[in-house]
Amino acid sequence: MSTTQQTHTQDQYYQRLLSILNKVHHSRSFEDAYPAVEKSILRLFHAERLTIYQRNRASNDIVSRFKTGDDVSEIRVPVSTTSIAGYVAFSRRPLLINDVRDAEELKQLHPNLHFNPAFEEPTDFRSESMLVVPIANNEVLLGVLQIINRSDGTRFSEEDMRRACELASLIGQKFRYDFGCTQAPYEYLIQKGLLKQSDLDKASKDKPQVPVTRILTELFKIPKAEIGQSLEAFYQVPFISYLPDRYFAHPICNKINKAYLKNNNLALLSNGKDDSKVLILIDNPNDARRIMEVENILGTREALICVGLLEDIHQYLGYMSPDVSDSSNLNSLLDELEVADASSAEEEQSDDEQISDQDSAIVKLVNRILIDCKRLNASDIHIEPGKGQKPTSVRMRIDGVCQEIIQIPASHAKAAISRIKIISRLDISERRLPQDGKFSVRLMGQTLEVRVATIPTVNGEGVVMRLLQTGEPIPFDQLNLAPATQQSIEGLLAHPHGIFLVVGPTGSGKTTTLHAVLACLNTPDRKIWTAEDPVEITQPGLQQVQVQPKIGFDFTAALRAFLRADPDVILIGEMRDKETAHAAVEASLTGHLVFSTLHTNSAPETITRLLDLGIDPISFSDALLGILAQRLVRTLCGQCKAPYAASEEEVEVLKRHYGPQHEKDLQLKPGMTLYKPTGCDTCNHTGYRGRTGLHELLISSAPMREMIYKQSSVAAIKQIAIKEGMRTLLQDGIYKVVKGDTDFVQVRKVAVE
Repeated sequence: MSTTQQTHTQDQYYQRLLSILNKVHHSRSFEDAYPAVEKSILRLFHAERLTIYQRNRASNDIVSRFKTGDDVSEIRVPVSTTSIAGYVAFSRRPLLINDVRDAEELKQLHPNLHFNPAFEEPTDFRSESMLVVPIANNEVLLGVLQIINRSDGTRFSEEDMRRACELASLIGQKFRYDFGCTQAPYEYLIQKGLLKQSDLDKASKDKPQVPVTRILTELFKIPKAEIGQSLEAFYQVPFISYLPDRYFAHPICNKINKAYLKNNNLALLSNGKDDSKVLILIDNPNDARRIMEVENILGTREALICVGLLEDIHQYLGYMSPDVSDSSNLNSLLDELEVADASSAEEEQSDDEQISDQDSAIVKLVNRILIDCKRLNASDIHIEPGKGQKPTSVRMRIDGVCQEIIQIPASHAKAAISRIKIISRLDISERRLPQDGKFSVRLMGQTLEVRVATIPTVNGEGVVMRLLQTGEPIPFDQLNLAPATQQSIEGLLAHPHGIFLVVGPTGSGKTTTLHAVLACLNTPDRKIWTAEDPVEITQPGLQQVQVQPKIGFDFTAALRAFLRADPDVILIGEMRDKETAHAAVEASLTGHLVFSTLHTNSAPETITRLLDLGIDPISFSDALLGILAQRLVRTLCGQCKAPYAASEEEVEVLKRHYGPQHEKDLQLKPGMTLYKPTGCDTCNHTGYRGRTGLHELLISSAPMREMIYKQSSVAAIKQIAIKEGMRTLLQDGIYKVVKGDTDFVQVRKVAVE
């Protein structure tokens, strides 16, 4: 389609959308507008049918208030992950589904998701392609828009998805008026005259020791029932107060770390009558991330989302909130807020910290963060500033997954970041440009090597700290390589010269693997030089060099220096540019065994990436020994992983992804033993503990060298490699699923075809 045609099509779309908007806007309610806009909406998407669900505040379901056809009077589905519309309502995520009857496509979206054809059985209509998007306003879910089947028989596109989201936003604005929704959690209290806006502004200031609702009840004497009604009017979900005689902790809480629930302000309740239903009590029902996280724990249980006060949630968990019943304490807090308001202009003009970065509390705070990172075996620390006076979030990447650990009050955040910059020898006065540094610190008998990067954001300066691996390399036989892959690498190490690459994204364990390989070669008769940035793992017998790009001593310069020192084996930390890649290839052709890394997604892609850098294909093909691509995947907790018999459907999925050689390699069959996560104290009730590698080894051969000569495509190179025995990352992941190391859900997160 030409640019002119595209512009004309876009103009037509917005004219039709504007016409729909005008009809909806001038109608008393959406119910009055729907008969006039139904056909226009269908034409807008070239669709056969349309269903618009509305949320039912009193129950945990959505109801088809408006739909095409009268085959079924009403469709009512729960807000859960078991149905398509219910899943969209639960997760707040739009879906584009090519075939709703394809169970595998739905399972990839969520394991519980399925299509119920019962509503269509009495009719001749059959649903196939669907656009399903949430209808929301102010982030509050009000319904679901479901558009079914393109009339021309094709599938809906990403552009259709974008347009459906636009339409849902317009419908949400009308639903807000129809439902009588308020625009803010406490607007109802202001409308009733129970609270002044100025008082709410003061109470809403960030004072983490006192929740806003405690100030409203204790200081302003607003009944809890009125606050609950105000929250219901905004969030459109039921409000539950602290009623220990009526609601109890659900039995599933015994399987969940209570600290996790407290930190996420969640309580899982039962009414004591039916334990198959779980009441999710949360302080912010708009937070789909927290709700989806806890839904993964609930499994197939029906969940009802409710809103509650923070102190009530903590009481259900068995925690008592701080005693703030003394109104004088609350008044003093509000007095502090007034003083802060009066001096805010002066503070904004000053760069001086309210709290010194040398203050003992700040030093202890930073030390505590580092100790917790080491204790939790985290790889990274992310310090992310909040907007305005909102607290700064501290998240840690544990087993590859980010988890929020603490929040730093806004008054302490800048001082904490300054403390980190001081010990990293960075310029604390420079907050406009990114900076990189590192430091070493000994805390509680442990030495921590930390690499630091500061990044200016719109909310302030953020910091990322990576804990570097220190100490001895892990043994080569503990890399969890498949036997054939390990044997092939050992064969490559017997070559006196050539180049061997380990590739993958940042944090995939490339340096760990290379040092395990070097440990096999580290014998008194070999001279080994390494150039790294930074030097993380040290080994006796290796001559290890830290490159300094700022003074011109980069990888290329280090490699040239090494060649004058008569080495047998050379490790270059990363081939970042053409000069380094060319020098490494030349070194391998002149009698040296060269190891290096590259940031690529797969082993075959590495070849085309290096050729794109401009290295000579003939020299590279002669020098290449092999390429090992790797990823890290979460492993099942060894203390609580549970065996089960694989279903026929699961085995078919594994067979399809592994390929035709599965009969020879893995003997996949229904009833075979696989393992699933359950959760225990050891793994913090996640079901996973630690990570292991997935590997993809491409070995150079005569046909492979010919492909490099011809500068063939990635697909062609991959085809030859698989024919010669390469197991892809996904196949290696399935091998480790069968082995019992992990499950297929985790494999799919890091390895796809």
